[in-house]
Amino acid sequence: MTTAPDPSALLDHNGQPKPWLEMPLDYEAARLGMAFHEAGHAVLAMSYGIHVTTSEVIAWNVTDDGYALTGKTGFNAANVWPWHFAAHCAAGQVAQVQYLMAYGLWTPERAAACAAEHDREHAIDALAAHGYLLGRHHVPAGGKSWGMVQGMARQKIALLWREIRTAAHAMNEHTQLTGDQIAAMTGLTNPPMPGAVS
Repeated sequence: MTTAPDPSALLDHNGQPKPWLEMPLDYEAARLGMAFHEAGHAVLAMSYGIHVTTSEVIAWNVTDDGYALTGKTGFNAANVWPWHFAAHCAAGQVAQVQYLMAYGLWTPERAAACAAEHDREHAIDALAAHGYLLGRHHVPAGGKSWGMVQGMARQKIALLWREIRTAAHAMNEHTQLTGDQIAAMTGLTNPPMPGAVS
């Protein structure tokens, strides 16, 4: 654990503080869960053609015996199907809940603590900017609901669970991985940076 991160790491895509949820787990289990969250984002991003720059777990002390955890996955998306972008946003929460189930840690309280409203709001705003409707709790006319997008993410995560697990354990050990490191260890392809000349 470290000192508090740069304050910008605690802000959402609109520059607002991310909501805090207490995870009722010990530090090691909660940290691995956060690594699964970020690995879910990174692996699904790559599978959908999104270039991943880095993915990391950020942990720091808040009291002598207390800790805080967050994570961050950097990416560059261009010419990505909007619903794939949304599913990549949903993948963090879905992968974290799947981790709880796979490791015998699931409880309703722990599953609720995986909620990532900032990821949902990012997807809603990004899709709206391109004329697509993503509803929080309903299916808007011509669009999809967040629940539908989570279902898309859940299906893809089931297919890529080995890759997510590999990346999550490596991230937990090393704190930060580059997209190319994740690609090398999983056998996935990290798509080129948009606009890069090969």
